[in-house]
Amino acid sequence: MTQAALVQLAYIAASILFILGLKMLSSPNTARRGNRVSALGMLIAVIATLMIQGLEFQWIILGVLIGASIGMTAALRVPMTSMPEFVALFNGFGGIASLLVGWAEYQRNIEVWGGGDVSYMTVIAIYLAMLIGGVTFTGSLIAYGKLSETISGKPVLFTGQQVVNGLIAAGVVICGILYVINVDSPQIPLAYTPFLIAIALAFTLGVLATIPIGGGDMPVVISLLNSYSGLAACAAGFVIQNTVLIVSGSLVGASGMILTIIMCKAMNRSLVNVLFSGFGSASTAGGVARQGEAKPISPEDTFLILENARSVIFVPGYGMAVAQAQHAVRELAELLEENGAEVQFVVHPVAGRMPGHMNVLLAEANVPYEKLVEIEDVNPMIETVDVAIVIGANDVVNPDAREDPSSSIYGMPIINVDLARTCIVCKRSLASGFAGIENPLFFKENTRMLFGDAKASMQALVSEFKE
Repeated sequence: MTQAALVQLAYIAASILFILGLKMLSSPNTARRGNRVSALGMLIAVIATLMIQGLEFQWIILGVLIGASIGMTAALRVPMTSMPEFVALFNGFGGIASLLVGWAEYQRNIEVWGGGDVSYMTVIAIYLAMLIGGVTFTGSLIAYGKLSETISGKPVLFTGQQVVNGLIAAGVVICGILYVINVDSPQIPLAYTPFLIAIALAFTLGVLATIPIGGGDMPVVISLLNSYSGLAACAAGFVIQNTVLIVSGSLVGASGMILTIIMCKAMNRSLVNVLFSGFGSASTAGGVARQGEAKPISPEDTFLILENARSVIFVPGYGMAVAQAQHAVRELAELLEENGAEVQFVVHPVAGRMPGHMNVLLAEANVPYEKLVEIEDVNPMIETVDVAIVIGANDVVNPDAREDPSSSIYGMPIINVDLARTCIVCKRSLASGFAGIENPLFFKENTRMLFGDAKASMQALVSEFKE
């Protein structure tokens, strides 16, 4: 069997492992094994690629060492609360890598194509890799800035914004046409100049497409940018005619888009609305200013309520991640069960700042997956729940989604904690959530505000139970 045939067989094996690994990620019981299977597939793909003749291994080894050092250092140092922006940054790196692959391949073939020997499939694939990769890179940097609060999480809107975006998109199309029809010209600048202009336009479009998106929509943005990075990698696979890169890029692109649709459905909004509505800005937030007085409660009084509760649900949010309270929450849940209460965790699909954010935190704290329930399973019986404990969640428990047609979140499925017999909200203050929308839940008759750091509050309740 020839070396080329062995490489292709290895690529097929790697692709199968990618698919199996992705399938295993759909269940918490097999997710870790799925990661290992996918990693094995990537190892096989890398080894197979290194078998190709003509590679300069000294640069490959140097790149592996530098990349592994940066990745390992970042993974060890980045706290769980910063994981959303970390994922956004990785999406951006994937995009810029695809852009550079396409650009390098164009640079390598520029003289050959100028002589008339053109592969138009490769030419178009290069342009798509550059375009999608460029948009993904700068879009991910903006998402990183919003998530890390380096820049404001509020939407940035200006008059004529959609017109400007449309003109840039038209410029990308025109540059693409000029690039393709002139790529076989011996006058290299005829194709190279529009190609470079298109790179600049792609970077600009990534920024302008992301700045109008508010912080409350970040989970959707993360999954969408993940899809973009996969599509860019797929295009790069066509550029260098690498089967496994095409397959893996397609898997990432498709899964990211499916997740994006799931996120939009969870908010009862279309993707177009997410991308262009400026959700969370002063002009779109809507809602009526609430008048009322919040009713604070101490950990000691909260304990008295929980001690007599027979059913308790926990609703985690980003505040739990910030306080790193997941372990204290799990300990409190175990003590409640020992006291005879039925305990469940309800996680909204867009809770936190990236898809699955709360699920990851609860899994890290060894909360049994069987304790997690869906919104549609809890809401019909929420009125029979003795205590609902909201830990740092805000927009996903906002009653305005049901009650106020003028609110920008009206119609979004929420967890109806305000209908429980008692609702305990653990927050530092009465401030609005990341979407910038006021929450009337804080002033409901059956709501008590447990002010303070979530971890300290949970630990105080644990101490009360132990005493």
